[in-house]
Amino acid sequence: MKIQVNTDHHIQNDERLQEYVETTVTGTLDRFRDQVTRVEVHLSDENGSERGGADDKRCMMEVRVEGQAPSAVTHHAATVREAIDGAADKLERVLDHVFGKARSHRR
Repeated sequence: MKIQVNTDHHIQNDERLQEYVETTVTGTLDRFRDQVTRVEVHLSDENGSERGGADDKRCMMEVRVEGQAPSAVTHHAATVREAIDGAADKLERVLDHVFGKARSHRR
């Protein structure tokens, strides 16, 4: 599973952030690792660093699964890490639904 991290100019894309995203995504989606080919993570600070604000950090994750259309989720939170965690949890639920639906169609 390939994981690509993109940030806007308000969020520093450094090695620690890359490592946190990879650890979170691989840990959350581990049981789907054979079906997931790629996860794109887009992080942004919607109010900018100078304005601040509640729940202004946004994490959008798009997952690509073999033989399926891409799926995307978005989560807003007060911190970048909370936004990543929330989006990963939502992505797990989406994949549960996608693979649950695929299994029920095969029967």
